[in-house]
Amino acid sequence: MAKKVKKLFVLDTNVILHDFKCIYNFQENDIVIPIVALEELDHFKKGNEIVNYHAREFVRELDKISGDNLFNGGISLGKGLGKLQIETGKPIPKEMQESFMENTPDHRILAITYYLAKKNPDRPVILVTKDINLRMKAKSLSIVAQDYMNDKVQDIDSLKKEVEVIDKVEDSQIQKLYDNRAELSAQELKLKPYANQYYILKGTKSSALAHYDKATERLDRVEKARAYGIEPRNSEQAFALDALLRQDVPLVALTGKAGTGKTLLALAAALQQEERFDQILLARPIVALSNKDIGFLPGNINEKIGPYMQPLFDNLSVIKNKFKPTSKDYMHIDEMLRSEKLLITPLAYIRGRSLSNVYFIIDEAQNLTPHEIKTIITRAGEGTKFVFTGDIYQIDHPYLDIKSNGLTYLSDKMHGQELFAHINLVKGERSYLAELASNLL
Repeated sequence: MAKKVKKLFVLDTNVILHDFKCIYNFQENDIVIPIVALEELDHFKKGNEIVNYHAREFVRELDKISGDNLFNGGISLGKGLGKLQIETGKPIPKEMQESFMENTPDHRILAITYYLAKKNPDRPVILVTKDINLRMKAKSLSIVAQDYMNDKVQDIDSLKKEVEVIDKVEDSQIQKLYDNRAELSAQELKLKPYANQYYILKGTKSSALAHYDKATERLDRVEKARAYGIEPRNSEQAFALDALLRQDVPLVALTGKAGTGKTLLALAAALQQEERFDQILLARPIVALSNKDIGFLPGNINEKIGPYMQPLFDNLSVIKNKFKPTSKDYMHIDEMLRSEKLLITPLAYIRGRSLSNVYFIIDEAQNLTPHEIKTIITRAGEGTKFVFTGDIYQIDHPYLDIKSNGLTYLSDKMHGQELFAHINLVKGERSYLAELASNLL
């Protein structure tokens, strides 16, 4: 039997900044770190962003396995894993100079990969990068290139089916949901649900919205509750509000296109329950324009972040406008803002804060990496509830896609856990025009 040929993976800097432990995720294959990547990491070591953390942690990881063989044959990464080596810079070959004349870090990484491919004609040499353009450049030189696949979700279709419609249910069974003394078991309907699954049950004369409680193995009826002046306009919104108001579900993900009411429902549910929490935090990541840091933008810090935060204030205004300016509810929102019981801020400004007994809404979560999502959740203290909202089809992060963003990753990995609920909102309720534009344009 022929011996299996080990692959040689060349890692781009953005892969390391995405996952500092990436070198352990290539099984028995060997890994090459271009020396230019180490040079680039130097520029990222200082700072409080997640990429700075990954840069520092990778350098520490590299220090643990350091040795002369890193530049001469490589060092083993452990049992069942391949070797890690650092490759020094190589001249830009003529074939590259004709198409890519600039001496950029990307082109230097490409030159190293090209050199290794020529040096190892009997081994698959693969460039791993999250940069789509660099993958295209590599392929133009007949270099195999791929995305970093370790934290990609393979089946995203299942994430759209969190709400299930059950037809031909007996009306007597549906009636049980309206009778507080009766119980309707999942087994009676021949269902195989997971924790916190939501159903639309349809009979010949009646219908009901239902939630599956894994602890009791029963279905309970979901009523269209009202939260701080906001009422659900469709079944998915009713399910979302139900999950947001459940005290035994501390982690909720709401996905859906713009205008489906994700952030509005999350904020209304938070205000409805504000007495239970020490603080309501509403945050969103700032994705820099044209890959520039926010410091490049004009104005003071409030003027810089204002445009990013405005959609959150707009949602708050929708809720406030449900009440008269002289009403107790209206004035209570203003008081919470003044006292910072309700705080709207960029996500980066919340790092390091205590997250105990907090209702924490993270908007635009599709622009977070899986590691950022994990970092946020693992800092949860007692009594804290996390709500992640976003549209996995509208990603602004240059190195994330529909399968690798943190919101998709969270919904996939937490699926079926008793502490988690996910609702995919389908119907836009902003206006008929907004819904038509979202569907057709």
